[in-house]
Amino acid sequence: MKGFFTAFKVLILFFLSFAVQASDNTIKIGAIFAKTGEAAEENMVLFQAVRFAVDEVNQLGGIHGRAIELLEYDNHSNAIQSLQAAQRAVADGVLAVIGASWSTHSLAIAPYLQKMQTPMISPDSTNPRLTAIGDYIFRACVSDTWQGKLLSKFAWSQLQGQTAIILQNTNSDYSIGLSEQFALDFASMGGEIKAIINYKSDLNNLDDILSKVSASSPDILFIPGYGESGKIVKSAQNAGIKSKVLGGDTWSYKEFFVHGGQDLHEGYYSSHWNKSLTDTKSVDFVERYGKFYQITDYVAGGYDAAWILFEAMKRAKKIERQVIRDELANTRDFDGVTGRISFDSQGDAIKGMLIIKITDGKTQVLSKIDPSY
Repeated sequence: MKGFFTAFKVLILFFLSFAVQASDNTIKIGAIFAKTGEAAEENMVLFQAVRFAVDEVNQLGGIHGRAIELLEYDNHSNAIQSLQAAQRAVADGVLAVIGASWSTHSLAIAPYLQKMQTPMISPDSTNPRLTAIGDYIFRACVSDTWQGKLLSKFAWSQLQGQTAIILQNTNSDYSIGLSEQFALDFASMGGEIKAIINYKSDLNNLDDILSKVSASSPDILFIPGYGESGKIVKSAQNAGIKSKVLGGDTWSYKEFFVHGGQDLHEGYYSSHWNKSLTDTKSVDFVERYGKFYQITDYVAGGYDAAWILFEAMKRAKKIERQVIRDELANTRDFDGVTGRISFDSQGDAIKGMLIIKITDGKTQVLSKIDPSY
């Protein structure tokens, strides 16, 4: 009997050892988004999108026979804790990071990840300064250099706007960057920027802002903000302001509609994807993803970011940070849910966008914009 228990203990130790080896053989990646704070609701769906992609790749055999192990980090919706999350991720041995979402958060983590030579790919941070930080920094979306050009051209040629006022959230690097680019491009086409009016996320000066807009009566009211933009457009509409309202890709977030966008009679914004698209890739994704999670218009960006990373890892001769970085840089014609994606020399995605029209709170795809636009 004693010999039996000894043999049994040896067998248990063998299987425990095997399990540890299997765990040690995983490829660790990090996801840095918000689980708490003001960005949490919209960021949680990005965690879900990355989890879904990780489950898929592991079901297909992983990368070179090794499973992907996803480590999730809550940045608590602020820049300081975004950096702390990146530091924990590197200490935990991740080989790449997916995130962050808000440009302010991504700008906080990118310098550290560049210094530590850890590849980073953001699904939807559009501030132009992000990828300029270094060659380990990528984004699976266009930058505001292109988005600003797209929106200003749309405002000028399609909405036939001659004058514009921009409302700029000074708490947001995203809002500041897109405001600056729109102003530059709109003016270059002959448009007049009547004013750039600053506000903060708490909107404590909203009545004053609306008074200035009403007095100037611009053709276009451009509001590149997050959820607070919904409150602004609803308040502007209630105040009788007749300007055509225009926003950036963050208007696709649920929070924009919850805070007032659902009551908007007419408005326009840019988007990376829309769940109503009828192409085969989108329809298939909606069917598969919808069995597990709620579909929103920005989950596809998180999913694509993860699969761009996985495809780069598949091409890599060695699963090492620098080799993964090199293969990310070599991404060409990735067939994503949000469209065909290539990276330019700076790590920005070369891809198209959508213009979405809001009519009485309902959205529809107005046009698909090619990268050459």
